[in-house]
Amino acid sequence: MNREKYRTDFNETSFDKNSIDEKEKKQKELENQEKQAEIIKETGQVEINSKKGKIYLLSIIGEVEGHDVLSSNSKTTKYEHILPKLAEIEENNDYSGVLIIINTVGGDVESGLAIAEMISSLSKPKVSLVLGGSHSIGVPLAVSADYSFIVPTGTMVIHPVRMNGMFIGAPQTYEYFKLIQDRIVGFVTEHCNIKAEEFEEMMLNKGIMTKDLGTILVGNEAVEKGIINELGGISKAFEKLYSLIEENNCCC
Repeated sequence: MNREKYRTDFNETSFDKNSIDEKEKKQKELENQEKQAEIIKETGQVEINSKKGKIYLLSIIGEVEGHDVLSSNSKTTKYEHILPKLAEIEENNDYSGVLIIINTVGGDVESGLAIAEMISSLSKPKVSLVLGGSHSIGVPLAVSADYSFIVPTGTMVIHPVRMNGMFIGAPQTYEYFKLIQDRIVGFVTEHCNIKAEEFEEMMLNKGIMTKDLGTILVGNEAVEKGIINELGGISKAFEKLYSLIEENNCCC
């Protein structure tokens, strides 16, 4: 009788412990889901546990915000959020790669270039995908990855550096703009297959954009010009990223 009672008590204790463990596991999963949802809401970023390891999905949307805070009605990508995260990805072995989703109208040139330089200097494999548009400073951001895609309806607007407002000392302002423009041209041509002369020619094109200089490239035109590597969507982007991750693991 005592043995039977002991066996029953033991089984009940084991059952209770398993139930507690299961509840704790579900609670942690729920907390992680809530945390991810909050991160997506605040920054638009998400971590994906894929078959090739943890991938960080970096979304660059709306306007790249610089030192000035934009209106709360504007969709923005804040560089002070992006730079520390990229540094963490570089030093955290849990991350296998980065997928960059781009749909931006451009924004602060200095901040955009800072993000582009940071992405390009990552040792982790990274792939970019242009959805909607990658305008202005979005062009360096698109080519900063190891490999780039654009959807058939995606657009890229290439134009000279410009700024709104009134300036005193026009020659100095012009020289400053020229320096920034040279930095953009240098970065883009270093990270894709277009020559500096051709890229500058597209910047200063007078025949496409009404009342402005520049060039609009749609989908495959960006590939034909050598700015983007390939036409494709999210499945191709993941496929290429997985391939780069495998290559990176073989080299390590």
